[in-house]
Amino acid sequence: MRSKWVKAGLSVASLALAVLLVVFLPQIVHGLTGANVSWREIGAQFSAMSWPTILLMAALWLASLYAYTFVMTSALPGLTHPQALTLNAAGSAVSNLLPFGGAAGLALTFGMTKGWGFATRPVVVYAVVTGVWNTLFRFILPAVGIIALLVAGRIPDQRVVSAAWGGAISILVLVVVLASALYWERAAVVLGRLLDGLLRLLPRRVRPSEHAASGAIQRLRADTAEIVRRRSLGLSLGMIGFLGLQCLIMASCLVATGAYPGPAETVAVFAVSRVLTSALITPSGAGIMEGGTASLLIAFGQPPSSATAAAILFGFWTYTIEIPWGGLALGAWSLLRRRESASGDRRSPQPASRG
Repeated sequence: MRSKWVKAGLSVASLALAVLLVVFLPQIVHGLTGANVSWREIGAQFSAMSWPTILLMAALWLASLYAYTFVMTSALPGLTHPQALTLNAAGSAVSNLLPFGGAAGLALTFGMTKGWGFATRPVVVYAVVTGVWNTLFRFILPAVGIIALLVAGRIPDQRVVSAAWGGAISILVLVVVLASALYWERAAVVLGRLLDGLLRLLPRRVRPSEHAASGAIQRLRADTAEIVRRRSLGLSLGMIGFLGLQCLIMASCLVATGAYPGPAETVAVFAVSRVLTSALITPSGAGIMEGGTASLLIAFGQPPSSATAAAILFGFWTYTIEIPWGGLALGAWSLLRRRESASGDRRSPQPASRG
């Protein structure tokens, strides 16, 4: 009981912090950049938006949700796209309301998929595969943002340019190594041995047991290899489509608020915004993402009010709207389950009377 109250308290505190960060976002932006921003100026940016622009953003958002269903259906054979939409919406709503909402979202995933007739093991593999694919692409995004700025010549200092190229290439090499370990048996064995060797360098008091450390990569590869080998194309194309459409949402937010800095800068801002969502102090980094995104846009020379409005608008389409959307999806799923249960009860045979 105490644990439940602690978790509830942390969730409320985390949500309250996210709200406070957004409410005081103009002051935060001023502290980070020295720029003066007011809610009146931000509101003026929102009021100037046209309905066609809003409808375009909504269409891009819905398209991005549908694109991600290809990741989900690839990771869980037999899952339909409508089921994937429902599952993603409900899971996102739970995750966006809790600071560590991933566990609650995973529990909801097991409950919903069980109701659709899926066994436990395929759902476990699905959770591992989608988690790994999201992590790999989260590694890739910073490298893509750095390369976009380098190609556009937005990093003038040659020493910084060299460091940026080194960082981007290192990230991509890490992704290739991890992906290879998931796909090929020999690569998994080699990487597993290297990790075991590194673990042996740790002090004995903090070193994992030999049984726990040995073959960690091999076990992960064994759980995911079949799905990765057969469906890696669908997983990758789904992620590329999802992130590409989200980047278009970012671009449309920037254009709508007059804060568009150019294609390379937009890619870099988008990459940074996605990395900032990993901040666990608030659900999905809410408030932190907006502050960091606005600050980077201002560093690229965009008007402070436009940059802040664009960051808030992008946060709405990638975080806030998912909560009521997920609530509707979860409510519809619950209603259908009740109807199916009631229908099954009516169809069940009645025991013969003894008279």
